[in-house]
Amino acid sequence: MNAPDTTERGIPMDHPSPSDAGNRRPQTPEHAPPAVDPSRPFGAHLRMAWWKPLVVLAVPPVVMLVLQVLSWQLAGVIEGSDDPMSPTMTPLKSLGVNLSIGASGVVAILLLARISRVPWRSLISSPRAFDAHRLGTYLGGAALLVGAGVGVTALVARDSTPWVGFGVSGTTIALLVVTVLTTPLQSAGEELWWRSAVLPAAASWVRAVRPALAVGLAVSSLGFAALHGSSDPWFFGYFTFIGLCTGLMAIISRGIEAPVAFHIANNVLFGIANAVLADGEPYAIDRSTDSGDASLLILAAVNIAMVVLVWLHERRTRAVGAG
Repeated sequence: MNAPDTTERGIPMDHPSPSDAGNRRPQTPEHAPPAVDPSRPFGAHLRMAWWKPLVVLAVPPVVMLVLQVLSWQLAGVIEGSDDPMSPTMTPLKSLGVNLSIGASGVVAILLLARISRVPWRSLISSPRAFDAHRLGTYLGGAALLVGAGVGVTALVARDSTPWVGFGVSGTTIALLVVTVLTTPLQSAGEELWWRSAVLPAAASWVRAVRPALAVGLAVSSLGFAALHGSSDPWFFGYFTFIGLCTGLMAIISRGIEAPVAFHIANNVLFGIANAVLADGEPYAIDRSTDSGDASLLILAAVNIAMVVLVWLHERRTRAVGAG
């Protein structure tokens, strides 16, 4: 009879013999397994107590909600709005959204690093170091793919967008400035929040690698969708799919450069289109029931294309390194 496998992907599994069972010391902080396991893939590389992921799931949404409500109320006072909580995106409200989400992402990663006693850099990439070249390469590829998605949407599904016509006004210029300067912060913040913090934190509930990644992807994708607050099944499904795809990008590339690059390209390019095609007025974002439709499949295809691009690039990079 074959001997039982005592390893999982190279990780020794402890099976004490009767002779040494009585000699084993209880695990103290000095003898506990390391919180970061570089032998496991990114996304399943953390160990922590079961309650710590719950803290990471609970605290950042509260931070974001408080900051966004305060910023929108302040914007309403400055702009003289009767309804500062309306979905119409003025420049100041857009600024408030971007900064509140960006700050919440930083809170999420610093909170996880603190309560789990892991280096924050290990939440950005693992086991390799952060790679700015990777970020630039993926940003260029994502811009091409998302640009194609914007073009196809304009050609075949314009009625499904908030675009009413080209126009440039002071409001348009202000929206463009806010989009270009602060939307990258918002996009990076969401990736820090959901892919750097929630994905590995939720995955730590399970030890086997593949089930751990599945749990991490499910929790982070559904949480990301819920954060966007849409009651429409098309939109909720689309945001869940974005979370799944960006999570796969992070796992495949062993870091968040690829999902950050894709998120920045997607949000900046669509933000520019929303601003210049609002006929010089603030644009509204409608994610209520029955606001989504099958046109979102165009954007889903862009997500799939980006995952394939990341997979091909990473396979080529590893082949070159091995050679």
